[in-house]
Amino acid sequence: MSPLAVERSVDERAHFQRTDLPEAATVLVPGGFPAPVPDLPATTPVPDLRTGIVSRLVKLRDQLAAMCAAEQARGAAFLCVPVALGTGAITYFSLPFEPHGGTILATAAALAALVWFSAGRTILFFLSGMGLAFAAGAGFAKLEAWRASTPVVGSEVSTRVTGRVVQVEHQASGRIRLTLDLARTERPALRHAPERVRLTARAVPEGLRSGDVVQGFARLLPPSGPVRPGGYDFAFASFFNGIGATGFFLSEVVRVEEKGGDLFLFERMLQALETLREALAERIRQHVSGPHGEVAVALITGHRAGIPEEMNEALRRSGLAHVLSISGLHMALVAGTVMLMIRMSAAFFPVFASRVPVKKIAAAAALVFCTLYLSISGAEVAAQRSYLMLAVMLLALMFDRAAISMRNVAIAAIVILVIAPHEIMGPSFQMSFGATGALVAAFAAWTDWRSRRPGGIPSRHPLAKVMRFALAGLTGLALTSLVAGLATTIYGVWHFQRASPYALPANLLAMPVISAVVMPSAVCAILALPFGLEGYFLRAMQWGLGVMVDIATWFSDRSPLDTVGLAPAAATLWFTLALLVLVISTTRLRLAAIPLLALGFIALMNRTLPDVLVTEDARLIGVRGDGVLAINRARGSTLALDDWKRALLAPEVAGSVTLKSDSADGGGPDGRFVCREGTCVLLRADGLRLVHVRTADSALDHCSTAALIVVEDATVEKSCGEGSAALVLTGRELARRGAAAIALAGGGQQPSVNFAVAEPFRPWHAHRAFSRAARGLPPRESERQTRENRGQ
Repeated sequence: MSPLAVERSVDERAHFQRTDLPEAATVLVPGGFPAPVPDLPATTPVPDLRTGIVSRLVKLRDQLAAMCAAEQARGAAFLCVPVALGTGAITYFSLPFEPHGGTILATAAALAALVWFSAGRTILFFLSGMGLAFAAGAGFAKLEAWRASTPVVGSEVSTRVTGRVVQVEHQASGRIRLTLDLARTERPALRHAPERVRLTARAVPEGLRSGDVVQGFARLLPPSGPVRPGGYDFAFASFFNGIGATGFFLSEVVRVEEKGGDLFLFERMLQALETLREALAERIRQHVSGPHGEVAVALITGHRAGIPEEMNEALRRSGLAHVLSISGLHMALVAGTVMLMIRMSAAFFPVFASRVPVKKIAAAAALVFCTLYLSISGAEVAAQRSYLMLAVMLLALMFDRAAISMRNVAIAAIVILVIAPHEIMGPSFQMSFGATGALVAAFAAWTDWRSRRPGGIPSRHPLAKVMRFALAGLTGLALTSLVAGLATTIYGVWHFQRASPYALPANLLAMPVISAVVMPSAVCAILALPFGLEGYFLRAMQWGLGVMVDIATWFSDRSPLDTVGLAPAAATLWFTLALLVLVISTTRLRLAAIPLLALGFIALMNRTLPDVLVTEDARLIGVRGDGVLAINRARGSTLALDDWKRALLAPEVAGSVTLKSDSADGGGPDGRFVCREGTCVLLRADGLRLVHVRTADSALDHCSTAALIVVEDATVEKSCGEGSAALVLTGRELARRGAAAIALAGGGQQPSVNFAVAEPFRPWHAHRAFSRAARGLPPRESERQTRENRGQ
């Protein structure tokens, strides 16, 4: 074939080639021309479904591996150490039994060996390391409980006490609370006397100071348990604070001269420091009197007992109660004031400022002053945490390290969890570290966003600069209040069942006054104290406190109901996990917080509030109604009722109705208890009958008709037979197992009950086994009279 014919053949073949068919579908006939091809539908390769899923999973795995590598490079593994330590401590304190120390030690040793053998294997090393930290957290908690071993009085007793004053607190009611280290007890002499007690008195000798020895006849009471399951455990806090009994003086408190018993050097230093705090509080009251003076005393010396309850409630409802607790805010303001004063002073000497690292000197001076502030403020645990976190940051600043970082927060948490792991169970620890971690994480995210954001050309007009600075400050304050408020709301709802709806605007108005007037005036007052010039600064502080209180009162009066009811433990757990994910991670792993938040909201929406609450002394019952809490007494314990109203979303309390002649078998008006001759009955709208009786004989008449019977008498066992559907709670059972939360069930089913204390007793509840009620003995006449006087 000639070249011309070949070229023509190729062109014609290209002309007849179907472009919408695959190459394999073209068939050539002799001569190079394509064969006629029928009109077939166009076809595309169909990928295998399994192959597509596998490829997507492989891609997701690679992305997760890359994000985990980035988190590890940024130190996320170290941030998980305090989380594991805290989880181990919480597990120890939450167990229904006391674990053996040898078991914890053996587990920690095995995990330590696994950590050593898994070196070089990233995932196994991380998991075994977290397991070791978990075991260490449980071990530190066990060690702290053994180290505390606080002797606690088992039952109410009246005795003459002689003790050395540790602390003097003036309460808003006019009474004075004394913390005493007991030297001896007389008439009777207690065989297992507590070492430290906290007693209130109507009056004390003039000029009483820490270190003085006093004597008086007092009523000692064992620390009580929670007023409901899951509530604040006073016995737990007292055990780790070394308080073996509370109570009050029945006679006059007299100062005595005690011979011997010389104190150690450290104890003498603590005594001198407490005397200094009391003298400082008196100096403050001389210049600032009334409730504002008590707030000033609280902010400087840490004594908050003198603040009236009305003011405390206004601060709580407005979301400003955190101002009273010496925490990171106060420490940061004190350190910032000192550093600003030193750096501004150095600016007047430019030669000196150019040759000396003024910033580091200012940081060192701030650390010294914060140490002084920690000492005179009483060194409460919240202040200790704040001081520790600030000290780490100031030291980092002095050694040219990053002052604000999540690693510093983790270091502070680790130190606290090693020294005092029980603090993780309280609201102060949780709210403090939750807010601090959230703020540091938000600051890091904002800094990262600013670094990627293209900068504009700033205006040089002075008014524009001022407006931009004011807007930036207001925005920063709003974001700070919002982030910290959201992080602490989780634990505010869990511990206090309340959330402040107006916390953001109240903080926006009050915080500038606190930051610019109140705390700087407090710092200057302390500095001017040796020269007798503190009055000028205290009066400025009084003005700032007046503005803060006015703001709190205004928002409190206009705030809607701030109680939100009990939060399920599952919801708090999911929200905490979401907060940890948001705080620790810096990559798109933060998206894992979304399903955790969803689970938290689902648990919160599916909560079930208890129908009935009973105190541990079996004397008070609270029944939840439609916004009303019906109780079986005309009045009850203020502490228990305030907690129950918040927990059960019942702002109103309906006291019992006493009948003298009619039967108490029927329900009272508006769902109230009807009482007659020691028997109180409430008939619910669903037909369930709830009964409270003083003696077991009175309960027999209700065994066949009542759903719940509470027998106050602790000397009897279950009074109804096995065939009865009534749930019977006796005084002895409640004395041993604490307050009860009861969920009623219809259809003839027995109600379910949840107690606040589990048996066998943990160390902080061991004293419960020795009370007269727990042993099935009747109360002494003096105990009965004491209860009547306390209005329980």
